[in-house]
Amino acid sequence: MDHKTALIALLAISLVLALIGGFITAKLRLPPLLGYIVAGIACGPHTPGFVGDAELAHQLSEIGVILLMFGVGMHFSLRELLAVRSVALPGALIQTGVVTVLGLALGAAWGWSIAGGLVLGIALAVASTVVLLRALEDTSGLDTIAGRIVVGWLVVEDLLTVVVLVLLPVVAGSLGGRERADAVRGLAILPLVALTLLKVGAFVAFMLLVGARVLPWLLGQVERTRSRELFTLSVIAIALGVGFGSAELLGLSFALGAFFAGVVTSGSDHSHRADQDTRPLQDAFAVLFFVSVGMLFDPNILISEPLRVLAVLAVVVVAKPAVAWAIMRVLGQNPRSARQVAAGLGQIGEFSFILLALGVSLGVLSQEGQDVVLAAALLSIGLNPFLHRLLLRERP
Repeated sequence: MDHKTALIALLAISLVLALIGGFITAKLRLPPLLGYIVAGIACGPHTPGFVGDAELAHQLSEIGVILLMFGVGMHFSLRELLAVRSVALPGALIQTGVVTVLGLALGAAWGWSIAGGLVLGIALAVASTVVLLRALEDTSGLDTIAGRIVVGWLVVEDLLTVVVLVLLPVVAGSLGGRERADAVRGLAILPLVALTLLKVGAFVAFMLLVGARVLPWLLGQVERTRSRELFTLSVIAIALGVGFGSAELLGLSFALGAFFAGVVTSGSDHSHRADQDTRPLQDAFAVLFFVSVGMLFDPNILISEPLRVLAVLAVVVVAKPAVAWAIMRVLGQNPRSARQVAAGLGQIGEFSFILLALGVSLGVLSQEGQDVVLAAALLSIGLNPFLHRLLLRERP
């Protein structure tokens, strides 16, 4: 294909296929993102027909990650998290720890490195916000106590994953990742980890002390121009600019910068308009992100490694909900609330995909390992509505 039209072809064909896939899955009352990933598989090198440019897809997916994380930050509410902290905080920490240990055990059984097992475990521990919110809306559970708990639970998981995304590139070499010129091992990794945490702390402090004043002021000045396109442009520039700046200037991740740009923007008087004006672009690039994930997936893994896929799927749809249910009951929540939280967490999604892609790029996870988890993720997303109906049906 002519390189001059490769981007147009990728956008046109992938979005049309995503529309078809999303429409079909929505009609089947399944999460549309399942259809987007299937569209990516159709555009990938492992299926016949059109094959999209993988490098272009990767760059578009990076924009998708930035806007997705910016949106997560925009909807982050410290007040709501604090309201359910007695359950959401210990629940998310304990469940993440247990599932991570299960991931390490699976990785060790399959001969993976420690870093590979950690990536596997943490990826399995994190549930999809998109899938969860859709399920809560379908069951009118968003405004219930259990709904608020599970959203707070997800926020804690997301924050933990952001920390992992920042630290993984630093520790990958010492935990079995691909050798790099700057890789350090053993105790020598500790100063580098400390430096990274110092950078994160400095960046967060800067965003909360300076960014929280400058960015809302900037949005206010742009809003006074009464130009809708300028306002939308300013919000997009904030998301991309802060994400890119945190990566280029401090060596942090796009995701971290974009997340805190969203957190700071959410404190502005114009946050509702910012969210409404940029939501279509966030949705479009989020679709492209899921398409790019599908392009990496090799469906043959379902035939070559069915037992591994089933093992990972069992952790996601059986072990993880069971752990969540047990934690809820120990913390004094009623049985129905415990079942609602368990059902909502019985899947994995967007954050897991971001973490898996980073693991592959750092050499701590093989492409085959990523395919195993992606296969389980697709199956868990497809099964989640049925799991929800099974666990939340009225008991005699």
